[in-house]
Amino acid sequence: MEYGNTQTASRQINHASNADFDGDIEFISERLDLLLETNAEIARGKSTFIFEREKLEASLMKNPLTVDKTFARLGLLLGAFPPASLFTRFFIDSRIFQSEDVWILGVAAIVTLISTVVGYFSGKFIGNIVFELEKMSWSKMLTALPFVGIFWGIMAGGAGGIIIFGIGAFFGALVGGLVGSIALPLFSIFHRLLKCGDKIENKHFLPLAFGITFIISAFFLGL
Repeated sequence: MEYGNTQTASRQINHASNADFDGDIEFISERLDLLLETNAEIARGKSTFIFEREKLEASLMKNPLTVDKTFARLGLLLGAFPPASLFTRFFIDSRIFQSEDVWILGVAAIVTLISTVVGYFSGKFIGNIVFELEKMSWSKMLTALPFVGIFWGIMAGGAGGIIIFGIGAFFGALVGGLVGSIALPLFSIFHRLLKCGDKIENKHFLPLAFGITFIISAFFLGL
């Protein structure tokens, strides 16, 4: 009887020991996951803010824009104004616009709207590419940016022009690629110089983005 009680007590102790051991393993695993998460956060911070001064300046920004928002808004402007100016130039030069041709205005508005929407949403993706390129040397960045801009312009311009009997997609992609190859490198140069970490102040973004957009639009208008 005493031997049986001893075995029972031994099993209970072993069971308790195993439970404590499992609890320790779970606790250690949780602490390890927390440590890895903290280290990953620190690594992301170091890759974003190369210098402590950049981190301080970014924290003092009144209206900062992240990379996603910056290039999405740039894509919105580039998708709206250059196509609109191109259509305006066409209507001015044609001199044959009649009241029954008002449907052409509707087509032009739809093309511009599609280019604007595609430019906005694809700008978030393009912004991440540019952000990675900005970590490289100036020569490598400036070499790659025109090709990224052409790709961006083909997406937005081609999507808008596709409703013009399909052939408009080719013309839209051609014009969009031209706009992107000029606008993106030019904007990215100033973005790299003015940004802090992954953010740029809105007061710097607005004149820069509108200035580049309006210069290209003025070119299409022949001003």
